[in-house]
Formats: sequence, structure tokens, C-alpha cells
Amino acid sequence: MNRDAKTQSALVAIARTRRLQRALAHASIHRDAPIPSLRASLGFMTSTARSTEDAASHGHTMTVLGIAVPEAIAYVVEEIGENETPIVYRLWLAGPRVGNLVPLHAWYEQCDDAAEIRARIAAVAATLEPVARTTTEAWMLSTRVVQRRALRVAGQPTPIRKYALQLRVEAVSGYGPSGHSTVTAFLRPEAELADVCALSDGRAIARVTYTGIPSGFGQAKDTVILLTE
Repeated sequence: MNRDAKTQSALVAIARTRRLQRALAHASIHRDAPIPSLRASLGFMTSTARSTEDAASHGHTMTVLGIAVPEAIAYVVEEIGENETPIVYRLWLAGPRVGNLVPLHAWYEQCDDAAEIRARIAAVAATLEPVARTTTEAWMLSTRVVQRRALRVAGQPTPIRKYALQLRVEAVSGYGPSGHSTVTAFLRPEAELADVCALSDGRAIARVTYTGIPSGFGQAKDTVILLTE
């Protein structure tokens, strides 16, 4: 008997049930809100495009390097291309900016050489406390389109679809840390829970992939969300 397979199946079933419960609760709360007309919905779908003529871009991937415990900061690196300079972020784990993901501007004001930035990343990584990945089946990602707009792109006659997409990650069991964020998605409002890293204090950092680059049929982009109690 494969207990791991049975556990994963049970977690997936619980996640489906909780998604249904959340959808019913959301519908009950907003039952008196005006429903968008069919004409408005069809107008948005027929007057906007879900692809672009420019398909040269590549997806952006984020990695959690580790935790600087004295500073209560997680260092995150975003790779934007094979020959491009990576972007380094700080994710604040405490204080008034807790949960904020902030680019490390000071590094790029001093130099713009990719090799030097990567050398700094390697030096910092050696001083950080590593994070441990947990099984994604124990977590649930919920998405909701908060706003939809049409965005005009140079050289393309039809505007493309743009969404304000709310992401929420929580434990399938209903007990444990959770967190949410709102991102700008293009072409289609899709997102996937890529992985979750556990912190030593019981919190976690989730990495979510969504369609965040308006190129071709849409390229993937990552964001990280701090899950707190």
C-alpha cells in the first residue's frame, strides 16, 4: 500500500471541497451585488486579444535564496533571461513592511554587470539560513479576478486583456499560515502554486506562477507570498 499516494489523494479531495465551500460563501456574500451584463462580458471577450505578435520574451522565475535571520529578511532572486542580469529582492519577515517584496536597488545603482551581481548573490547566499520545501498538496491556491481592462500594445490593432488577479494561499486543512497578494496578469487570468518553503518559526513562503508577461500567448512570471498565522 502506497501511503504517500493515499495522503496526496486525500489532500487533493479536501482542497476541492474547500474550494467549493469558499465559492458558495463568496456567492452568498455577494448575492445582492449587480451581475455584469452578458453584453459587457461578451464585448470584453470579443474586443480584446489573448495573444500578442511579439513572442521574443522568456518567462521570469523566482528562487528563495534563504533567510537573513538577524535582519528578518528573505532574499529572493528573479531570473529574467539567460544572458540578463538577475533581480534581487528582499522579502521583509517582520516590522512595518512585513510581507513586502522590495528590489535591492542599491546593488544596481553601483553596477550593472551581470557577472558582478551574480558574484554578490553567491556571497550573500553563503551567509543565509536555508529554507525547506514542503509538499504543495498540503496547500491550496485560490484566485479571483478583481478587475479586467483592455491594454493597447504598440503595433497591434486589437488591445490585449489585462487583469488584476488576487491570489490567496492557505493550508488545505484550514489550520496554519495563509497569505494573499494581487498581481497584474495579461492575456488570461491563470495561476499555479509552484512550491512552498517552510520557515523555522512556523510561517512559510509560497511561490506562485501566473501569466505576467504579455508576449506571444503569454509568458510565465513568479511572485512570492509570505504566509503568516
